[in-house]
Amino acid sequence: MVRVVLANAMVEVTGGQRQIDLRVSDFRELTAQLLSRWPQLEGPLQRSAVAIDGQIYQDAFAEPLEPNSEVFFMPRIEGG
Repeated sequence: MVRVVLANAMVEVTGGQRQIDLRVSDFRELTAQLLSRWPQLEGPLQRSAVAIDGQIYQDAFAEPLEPNSEVFFMPRIEGG
């Protein structure tokens, strides 16, 4: 199981669900399962940064997910 934690801005889209446990092996599968449940998450997910077990990734699609990992989606901060 992988625990997914969503930032406050995404919780409305999921009907108040902030933590979701999913059986997935990689990040691509994780996002596919999230979008199959809540297609309206596509925009917020594209605009988010991702931390996997505390490590922040710009492009997490190639990342495998270990059992008991925690994936946190947070608002991306655009720097200037």
